[in-house]
Amino acid sequence: MPSREDILAFVADNPGRAGKREIARHFGIIGGARIHLKKMLKDLTDDGLMEKRNKRMIRPGDLPPVFVANLIARDRDGELIATPVDWDDEAGTPPKILVLTGKTKATQPGLGDRALVRLTEAESGPETEHVARVIRVLEKRQGAILGILRKRDGTRPPYLEPIDRKQRELDIDPRDLKDSEDGDLVSVQVTRSGRYGHPVASVVERFGSMNSEKAVSEIALQSHGIPHVFPAAVEAQAESAKPVEKLGKREDWRQVPLITIDPPDAKDHDDAVYAEADEDPSNEGGYICYVAIADVAYYVSPGSPMDREANLRGNSVYFPDRVIPMLPERISNQLCSLREKEDKPALGVRMVFDKTGRKTGHTFHRVLMRSAAKLSYLQAQKAIDGTTDEKTETLLDGVLKPLWAAYALLKKGREAREPLELDLPERKIKLKPDGTVDHVYVPERLDAHKLIEEFMIQANVAAAETLEQKKTPLLYRIHDASTPEKLESLKDFLSTINIKLPSSGGLRPSAFNGILAKVKDTPQANLVNEVVLRSQAQAEYAPQNIGHFGLNLRRYAHFTSPIRRYADLIVHRGLISALGLGKDGLPEGIETKLEAIGAEISAAERRAMLAERDTIDRLIALWMSDQIGASFQGRIAGVVKSGMFVRLSDTGADGFVPASTIGLDYYRYDEGSHALIGDKTGETYQLGDQVEVRLVEAAPFAGALTFELLSHGSIAGKRIRKAAPKVRRGPPKGGRSKASPKKQGRRRSS
Repeated sequence: MPSREDILAFVADNPGRAGKREIARHFGIIGGARIHLKKMLKDLTDDGLMEKRNKRMIRPGDLPPVFVANLIARDRDGELIATPVDWDDEAGTPPKILVLTGKTKATQPGLGDRALVRLTEAESGPETEHVARVIRVLEKRQGAILGILRKRDGTRPPYLEPIDRKQRELDIDPRDLKDSEDGDLVSVQVTRSGRYGHPVASVVERFGSMNSEKAVSEIALQSHGIPHVFPAAVEAQAESAKPVEKLGKREDWRQVPLITIDPPDAKDHDDAVYAEADEDPSNEGGYICYVAIADVAYYVSPGSPMDREANLRGNSVYFPDRVIPMLPERISNQLCSLREKEDKPALGVRMVFDKTGRKTGHTFHRVLMRSAAKLSYLQAQKAIDGTTDEKTETLLDGVLKPLWAAYALLKKGREAREPLELDLPERKIKLKPDGTVDHVYVPERLDAHKLIEEFMIQANVAAAETLEQKKTPLLYRIHDASTPEKLESLKDFLSTINIKLPSSGGLRPSAFNGILAKVKDTPQANLVNEVVLRSQAQAEYAPQNIGHFGLNLRRYAHFTSPIRRYADLIVHRGLISALGLGKDGLPEGIETKLEAIGAEISAAERRAMLAERDTIDRLIALWMSDQIGASFQGRIAGVVKSGMFVRLSDTGADGFVPASTIGLDYYRYDEGSHALIGDKTGETYQLGDQVEVRLVEAAPFAGALTFELLSHGSIAGKRIRKAAPKVRRGPPKGGRSKASPKKQGRRRSS
């Protein structure tokens, strides 16, 4: 057997390429000795000397073979230098990478661009630690500069206050304001030099008042570099697409009463569902479930302009007032969308479940279908609960009740599987007609949501199983188990509320569910759910399967949303190729590109999530900017050396309390107990504590709120009741907090 040092050296020489099989082959380990090797690798991982990623071993802080990088500078020779987009701060400073460009336009990035790169073994320069070659440029730096237009008195020209604080102010040509008013969000382009070489810019586009949601989401688009304007070639291809009018070689499912159940304002309907009792005597009590998914592959062929743009975008991005779609509206909202009473091409899956909720078989079909009805979640739920309307009255017995009966079986199977059951509220923003915030709320989580979620999960599993059985290349949706470091951090936190984390050996989702059950309906419930979520790895797309930890599934792939996710389109093409359902399946040589595509769309997904979250934070900060002086109830959601983060109970908004503003004592950060503790008094503010705060500052551009404490901490576990001597107590100046909303569960996509 090799020594630990031998294994670490081999992994260091083969970053991202050394799996258990490769290590065994290199050292000639065969037979029963593989058991000892497996234990050595586990010990090295538990000791923090190695990490397992996609069945490959790497050292902590090493880079994967393929990753997304930001091009941040040039070296003394003019060569581009990059840093990885995804980097764990605990691993230290992000490494600098010398970037080698290609000869084609797609492999020639510029400073400020974002690119997909592959590590090479070339020798790095004096300023860098690694060398990588560009696979593809993902995002080009935008030439336009985003900011707020400010007008001055007198003869001085208006100027731009840039959103990016690193950008300097620019004078604006008063002859080219595009009807912009003071305080409008605009994008400008530098056009000439003014006096003494000072740059002068012209307004390229006016987005309206900074108080509107469109302006706030525009900041997110620009700051995260999200593509949102379709190239002319893409629009032309979409406009030339024709609807499917003939059955051809498709199966006819138009008599199957499939229905769509979506949010009331949904325009792109990916999926339709139907269920019926199985009449097979050998499956008494079982059900047959049908899921039909929009046939995007029929309209978007590999390598076409639409395909390249969809790959670049990765997914649709959802803001409170608009969607930045992955595909042009003619495709996403018209030709592909499974609209009511219209013939539409689809990929269907027929799944058979027994009375215990176990799937006993499934088949895929390329079909022509016709949605019998378009329902909202609330509409379907009300019908099941006894309040029907004109549409649901005719569907209740033949369609809705069988669906809910089938869901009861699927729920049994889910409970037996024991996936991770987090209960986290999802903030939603209701806008006024003028685009400003009306109120923040958390929509109720209904059985109708859970029904669709479980039908989609089962369809996704069926897709992965079929492609794996047919040995067809695919992108799995993978979710790794928590790292030892994250579990240790979770263990430390749980100990502060007297909950013990089970032994990390073989830790399954059920162990986390046990923790969540202990705090259910307690004041700590939301916080513990949040901390457990933070302890989990992030789901991603990869051609190597490691299973889905959160769903507790051995194999899983996204199949059910090809209108808004590129990964699903690849899975559709795989099914078409594997099952001989047409000529528009996977392109030749796709297996060599899947690793790069997986990294690319995983990065796009994270980019979209950040943009959506930033937009909500900015909108809430903007909405609360006229409530300065108002007091709110909240809980301490994070503790750092410089202060604490407080999450408000009514809106879920996060704000910061600087440690320097807390009382008259000096507060030290205790990492083990996640608390700030006063040196003299012992007064303690701990993660999860309920507190009252006053809003003292709102910064909409940054999406930041600053609070001051109105309540004391505790000493030796006992809450101090007396009034705080330092905190000013008076009537709120800007109003009061809203009513507390209901709770809601997870999003339906995993």
